[in-house]
Amino acid sequence: MQKLAGKIALVSGGASGIGKATAHLLANEGARVLVTDRDAAGAERVSREIAEAGGMARPYQLDVTVESDWQTATAAAVDAWGHLDILVANAGISFAKPVTEMSLEEWRNVIAVNLDGVFLGVKHAARCMKSGRGGSIAIVSSASGAKAAANASAYCASKAAVRMLAKTMALEMSKDAPLVRVNTVLPGAVQTPMWNQMEFFQEQIRQLGSEEKVWQEWAKTSPLGRVAQPEDIARAILFLVSEDSSYVTGAEIAVDGGYSAGS
Repeated sequence: MQKLAGKIALVSGGASGIGKATAHLLANEGARVLVTDRDAAGAERVSREIAEAGGMARPYQLDVTVESDWQTATAAAVDAWGHLDILVANAGISFAKPVTEMSLEEWRNVIAVNLDGVFLGVKHAARCMKSGRGGSIAIVSSASGAKAAANASAYCASKAAVRMLAKTMALEMSKDAPLVRVNTVLPGAVQTPMWNQMEFFQEQIRQLGSEEKVWQEWAKTSPLGRVAQPEDIARAILFLVSEDSSYVTGAEIAVDGGYSAGS
């Protein structure tokens, strides 16, 4: 039996990486998925792939830093399918620069996407869920929100804030029916296209000769001996948004291959 039959889900950052893998998995488990991303063409592509695989999905262009985008996106899910049961707040950006070299604009951009975007998404998705039949929210934070990394202060701070935001929202939303559960996933290094936007990653490619060799070197630092794939994170998200976790809220799952175990 499909775990999410009859459920309606909205996935932010659904055009690639963890978001893409999650959208595919939720649809495969029976959910109808609104695939949202700033990259409209990417959201359209993933929605088409889901449909070709026999699932149900629609694309929607969404900038998570714009509140009106969240209002219209959540309304679009309800208008299309009658209600909203699941939010996967996945969209985020990575950024690495020493504090002394970082501009205020760069700092604010990371906070806007990684923290403000989660706040806005939960605010408007939870309103839909509270006016309907409740639901479940899974937020993608990061192991870097629990274990600091040099030159990643903006990223670490934003992801740490997301963890506490999720816990407080879980408490708030547990008070009244219908119940909305809120939980967090903390991935470690995941092999996604996002890394190619990072200068330090490109420098490692130049030093080692190929992207494949970079991943091989990173795998050596993992207690499990490999780098995570997006599907590893998607499976944890599926647990948190399904009835398998019906007594779980305000919790965190580290999906980092043991990276944070040594902190």
